[in-house]
Amino acid sequence: MNNTIKIIAFTLITLIVVACASVPITGRKQTKLIPDSELSAMALNQYTEFLNQNKLSPNTNHTAMVKEVGNNIRLATERYFKAIGQEKKLEGYQWEINLVDDETVNAWAMPGGKIVVYTGLLNIAQNTDGLAVVMGHEVAHAIAHHGNERMSQGLLLNAGGAALSEAIKTKPEVTQNIFMGAFGLGAQLGAMLPFSRLHESEADEIGLYLMAIAGYDPTEGTPFWERMNSGAGGRPPEFLSTHPDPAKRSAKLKELIPTAQEYARKYGTGKKLPRKQF
Repeated sequence: MNNTIKIIAFTLITLIVVACASVPITGRKQTKLIPDSELSAMALNQYTEFLNQNKLSPNTNHTAMVKEVGNNIRLATERYFKAIGQEKKLEGYQWEINLVDDETVNAWAMPGGKIVVYTGLLNIAQNTDGLAVVMGHEVAHAIAHHGNERMSQGLLLNAGGAALSEAIKTKPEVTQNIFMGAFGLGAQLGAMLPFSRLHESEADEIGLYLMAIAGYDPTEGTPFWERMNSGAGGRPPEFLSTHPDPAKRSAKLKELIPTAQEYARKYGTGKKLPRKQF
């Protein structure tokens, strides 16, 4: 029995070492056990199912603004990666952004560039700079492969480190629960919450740089999270319970503004985008 445990532990450690990768911009080491193509295919199926079960916003103006901000940040991301000679890292992304008619204050991203924003978030965003804070954050999740990292952690914890394709065959329900927990579409796995907070903080930082490169005002990060903390009726949105403390979040983003402005000077077009109100 002891030898079996040792073999399993050695195998898992080997998997982690072999699958070690680095997050763009921050350089943090992460574990990626899943081929991006496999995870993107799974994400596309879930994304399509979600859209089939939820109503898109009938407000064409708001939808156009959400897509415009998302596209501007996507272009900024591509410009940054090209400038540092790593444009190949974005190959395979098929960006798609939708605004869902739901008063929940939320937004999320899946691997491969699938993003959803809820109409309830627009009241807190207030304008395109505020929305850029969110969109930069979600694009950051995608390019930082947080989904792969979360899913890999889930497979290690709940499926013995099995390959995704094998886990789907032998443990379909477990695999589905891991996926839903990893991407915030179902009940969170308790052991995953610390990783989630780490990813949220990292996405805040990367997202702030991306929105600045795109031409949006990075100083909007702090007031946006202050508004988010207040929420509707003076209560923070429920999803903040798995996110970093909003006050600390605002303070950290304020510290990062000079760096974000430097990213804008170095990789941006020099054009400031006009602020549009919702």
